Amino acid sequence: MKVQSLYLYPVKSLAGVEVPGFELDDFGPKGDRRWMIVDDQNRFVTQRQVPRLALVSAVMSDDAVEVQIPDQGRFSLVPQEEEQVRVVVWRDTVDALMGDPAASAALSEFCGVPLRFVYMPDSSFRRVDSERVADNRRVGFADGFPFLLANQGSLDELNTRLTQPVSMTRFRPNIVIQGVPAWAEDNWRPLVIGTVGFQVVKPCSRCVLTTVDPETGIKDAGTEPLKTLSTYRKTPDGVIFGQNAIHLSSGRISVGDGVAISQQES
Repeated sequence: MKVQSLYLYPVKSLAGVEVPGFELDDFGPKGDRRWMIVDDQNRFVTQRQVPRLALVSAVMSDDAVEVQIPDQGRFSLVPQEEEQVRVVVWRDTVDALMGDPAASAALSEFCGVPLRFVYMPDSSFRRVDSERVADNRRVGFADGFPFLLANQGSLDELNTRLTQPVSMTRFRPNIVIQGVPAWAEDNWRPLVIGTVGFQVVKPCSRCVLTTVDPETGIKDAGTEPLKTLSTYRKTPDGVIFGQNAIHLSSGRISVGDGVAISQQES
């Protein structure tokens, strides 16, 4: 069992970036979802509401992030240190810094609604779900946990049930693991990737975002693959695919790293 692929999401709900490896910091994968998009009420906006966001790409170089907005151009995302704002992401309200107004204006023009980029500085603290994790751990603008793990075998099994196969990018994982049977991840708890320890916290419940084609930014008319998943992966917590996790130490993980399950629950 080993790491097949790794992804970073510099801006929440924009296209992900496949990378050969990444460092881990207090937030999780370094640079992952420190940026987010908000509406004119300072509430977070994702592909759930604006599927066209899938067509906006982000790239990272050192600590800088740039976005490529179709028909608008390329823009650097620069936090405006003097412009602090309170923003809402799910049930949390946290401090953020406004992004460069030119980038926000271009994104608004592309999407047809007023939108703004915001950044979570080191001084802002958003806690991981305290009902799931006892330690006072932080997370950026990810939905709730720093990591999403996925199993390539599970996607392969799902695709045997679909008329039109989908790619793993529909599910927006950080870490994709290969070499184990479908749904083996349901039993993962502590595990080690390379030299870094992880704790699997909960299955990831999936929403309509998985129905957005990342290549076109259009929702599937038949609500696939969510519709098929719901026929056999539905639990009291929702329709699940992948596992949310936290890291237990700093370090670096890379494609090809071995994955060892420290303990499994039956």
